[in-house]
Amino acid sequence: MARYTGPVCRLCRRERTKLFLKGERCISLKCPVSEAVTDRHSRAYPPGQHGRDRMRTGSEYQMQLREKQKARRIYGVLEKQFRSYYREANRRQGITGELLLAMLEKRLDNVVFRTGWAASRAQARQLVRHGHVLVNGRRVTIPSFRVATGNKVTPSGRAKEMILLRRNLDVMDRQVPLWLEQGDARLEFTVASEPERAQIDEDIQEQLIVELYSK
Repeated sequence: MARYTGPVCRLCRRERTKLFLKGERCISLKCPVSEAVTDRHSRAYPPGQHGRDRMRTGSEYQMQLREKQKARRIYGVLEKQFRSYYREANRRQGITGELLLAMLEKRLDNVVFRTGWAASRAQARQLVRHGHVLVNGRRVTIPSFRVATGNKVTPSGRAKEMILLRRNLDVMDRQVPLWLEQGDARLEFTVASEPERAQIDEDIQEQLIVELYSK
């Protein structure tokens, strides 16, 4: 399974916004792009020797590229897979950008993240890979598995007793999107409908991504 394994805080710095890739650190003052960090340790600029020089506004292409990179990094997918999602969205009837985001939202690792069981999508991916997540009562170990309307997602019996999962539910206090129907004790969720753009709280300008790939 190909995935990014480097430092993730530099990704937030490169996009100059919080991507929430590191769980609790992202909501603390340790986050390098936190607005509350105003002392000399603040690093709210792109990484690298010439990071501060990259803060100026770039070309139209650069804006489109940065938006695509931001979306890729938020959902934790590599370029080849992200382009595949776009091609599928472009073939369907509807607004391509919104369909693209809906497909990314329906990834199993993202669903686990949205439920609050995991502090980050990377941690959610690990829970799925280790067999701690069930879909309709069956163990699924593929993070990119796409849930469908009516699917029921629950943690395995062993996962329900994990301190990590219980702590995340208490600490993260994440708001569950409307397209997920919450069951008993936040340990059972049903995909109630297709994710709509208004229900996706990620700050992504999907039209810029469509313009980039349409060239």
